Amino acid sequence: MKITELFNEKQNNLKSAKPITIAFIGDSVTQGCFECYVKGDKIVPVFDYKNAYSTRVREILNVLYPSVQINVINSGVSGDSATGGLNRLERDVISYNPDLVVVSFGLNDSLRGSGGLFKYTDSLSKIFDKLAESGTETIFLTQNYMCTEIDPSIKDEQYKIQAELCAKLQNDGVLKEYYDNAKEICLEKGVKVCDTYSVWEKMNSAGVKVTGLLSNLLNHPIREFHYYIAIKLI
Repeated sequence: MKITELFNEKQNNLKSAKPITIAFIGDSVTQGCFECYVKGDKIVPVFDYKNAYSTRVREILNVLYPSVQINVINSGVSGDSATGGLNRLERDVISYNPDLVVVSFGLNDSLRGSGGLFKYTDSLSKIFDKLAESGTETIFLTQNYMCTEIDPSIKDEQYKIQAELCAKLQNDGVLKEYYDNAKEICLEKGVKVCDTYSVWEKMNSAGVKVTGLLSNLLNHPIREFHYYIAIKLI
């Protein structure tokens, strides 16, 4: 990818090469949401930006390229979908003229069931087209697993309903449909894929209780997995 050439150019010629900007657009996982708690009739996430994978990416790159100024734009929005990302792409990403954009949607899109697949793939396709037109490189980061069971520690009825929905989407293969279709769009558009979903598949097949690797027991990976995502992206 050309982004590596830009890093080397900046590392070797600090004065003539511009700083490097990497933008991340996605949902609550991208934004840096972890645990959730119930407040009134709402389920509210805990925000922890310093442990979000975008922050970890910059930390790793600062080690690899210590003299390079790296600007990171985190445009993740909790609860957002690919359609929402498309609608705010110009404002939240392209306007910053990034050198690289990491796109990650699928979790909230899948809440619409199999019937929402066309809208999801159409929006993803348009996102990739707009980024290509702007001249930026793109990586698609696949989604993580949702819970596969209702954790016994969940007592709130509203939270249980959310857990039941997430587990059904995961266990019935709906989220896998979104993952497969996203990869097809990436292949069609020539977009690089950072595949973490397959890692969750392997862990689940090996008998790992993957629900325990979700900080909110629904769909937010634990902080350690954010670090893994960053390493895999690098």
